[in-house]
Amino acid sequence: MRVARRTFLASTLASLAVPAVMRLARADAPPITFKLHHAFSAVSSVHDKFLSPWARKVEAESNGRIRIDIFPSMELGGAPAQLFDQARDGDADIVWAAPGLTGGRFPKIETFELPFLPSRRALVSSRALQDFAAIYLKDEFDDVHPLCLSCADRGVIHAYAPVRSIEDIRGLKLHVQTRLAGEAMRALGAHPVAMPSVELPAALIQRVVDGCVDPWHMVPPLRLNDLLKTHTEFSDLSLSSRTYILAMNKPAYERLPRDLKAVLDSNSDQLAAGMAGAMWDIQAHAVAENVAERGDVIVTLLPEAVAHWRRATETVVETWLKDMKEHKIDGGKMIAGAHALLAKYADLPEPQPSQAPPPQQEAVTPPQQPRSAGVTTIPNAANPPSPSPIAKPAPPPPHIATQTPAPAASIVKPAPAAAPATSPALNPVHTPPRIATPASPPAPAAPVMKPVPTVSAAPVVKPVPPPAPAPTPAPPSPPKTLNIPL
Repeated sequence: MRVARRTFLASTLASLAVPAVMRLARADAPPITFKLHHAFSAVSSVHDKFLSPWARKVEAESNGRIRIDIFPSMELGGAPAQLFDQARDGDADIVWAAPGLTGGRFPKIETFELPFLPSRRALVSSRALQDFAAIYLKDEFDDVHPLCLSCADRGVIHAYAPVRSIEDIRGLKLHVQTRLAGEAMRALGAHPVAMPSVELPAALIQRVVDGCVDPWHMVPPLRLNDLLKTHTEFSDLSLSSRTYILAMNKPAYERLPRDLKAVLDSNSDQLAAGMAGAMWDIQAHAVAENVAERGDVIVTLLPEAVAHWRRATETVVETWLKDMKEHKIDGGKMIAGAHALLAKYADLPEPQPSQAPPPQQEAVTPPQQPRSAGVTTIPNAANPPSPSPIAKPAPPPPHIATQTPAPAASIVKPAPAAAPATSPALNPVHTPPRIATPASPPAPAAPVMKPVPTVSAAPVVKPVPPPAPAPTPAPPSPPKTLNIPL
């Protein structure tokens, strides 16, 4: 009896000690290190605002048992089009890759690259694409372990002259990012030019191309707004988009213990897709605000105008559907599914930056100027641009109200304006955060705020008491942002 009791107590104590020993062994074991490879620079939002925070989150939740080393700018070698294969073959453990760089290899994900199918908001498109992948893309990415998918921010036409209609784009040579964007340009009468993005600035200077169809996040690294001063956007929908996948080597994932797999799983799918989508939208908003502040012309086509562009690109969708049918894929079903998922996430709130922007100097509120129908002005007190003949609309009829939104000094939403004036010439429409609603005019007269000492010479405005020895003038009115209804 005593022997049996001793044996029982020994086995019980041993079983209780095993978890503690295992925990000590885990604490002493070196972390499992993964290499994350991508083509963006180390100062890009993709690296700084998405991939790096995501990696640090995984590391923290694994209590340091997972370590993710990030290699930007293709530091591990190869070309951006080879990133997917690097994850498949184990040359990198995790990659951020664009499937569209290998045209025709991943036909199903191209659904979200069709013209005017994705939302103009990357967050909406990314969340919808993640659900879409769970339904339609399992076999397409079976060679890797997908962590999340995402759509980049909306495609914008950046050109030397304003593009307000299909007639304005005909004959232009435009750089495109995806195969289907090139087909859309051909359908619209333009000439698509495919080239690496790093070659685009030289091509613009040499007039090899007349502009480009690129998202806002490409403007700062390529300094596009130093060369192209007009930008055309589309309300509600995106002319083009590029899809991305955060893919992991499948054996590397399967070798992980169950609890570390759970850490990766909890930071995958919709959580990671939402992080990526929010990152794209915040970056696009910030870049567009900066471009407007510098005085560029931004044309926003209203829904009734976008409908003409959609009809002109229907042949692209029809051709894609025929290609899908040849691959025995029901393209029509995938398009319908994509529309349903986009509608599911359409009401997501606008993402906000994680950190508040730095405080701005007080600026002189410029006097409101009359505008023509569908035209919204963007104030630029901090950096008044030179007057441009493109930006001066014809004098409006007496019944057209004026509107001046809040200064585009930060990436927060402008304050709502007063009730719109009742006029058949204006239709209320939601526009990007930096652009006020065309049909929502504020009070006729804007109060004069404390002038900024650094504002350059311009017509003198009435200073705020107590009067200064030399009243600071108000800056000239900036170029216009045009909302073209047709």
